[in-house]
Amino acid sequence: MQELDYLKMGKRIRQLRKVKGWSQEKLAAKCGISQNFMGKIERGDRKMSMDTFARLCMELETDADALLWGVVQEKDSAAENMWKRLAGQNSDSYSMYIRIMKSVAEIMNEA
Repeated sequence: MQELDYLKMGKRIRQLRKVKGWSQEKLAAKCGISQNFMGKIERGDRKMSMDTFARLCMELETDADALLWGVVQEKDSAAENMWKRLAGQNSDSYSMYIRIMKSVAEIMNEA
């Protein structure tokens, strides 16, 4: 398994933050952490909780692979790959998948 490089991850976070035109203070507030801690994350000095990582992904509108490994996958291709995997499945599997996705969408809209 590839080892995480926290310095590179911090640089990717900083780069995405700057693209949005946000200060460390603004991103930290959105993620519910201190500006000091955000600075340490961006410098690769501190590790973060999964909750903070998930909030960073959400606020920066990126996926985990992009922050962790620098691998950017187009959203359309990710969805397309998912549908291709389902193409060979029977209609019951497809129906179940659609029900699950609708449930997830409803849950996210309630939050």
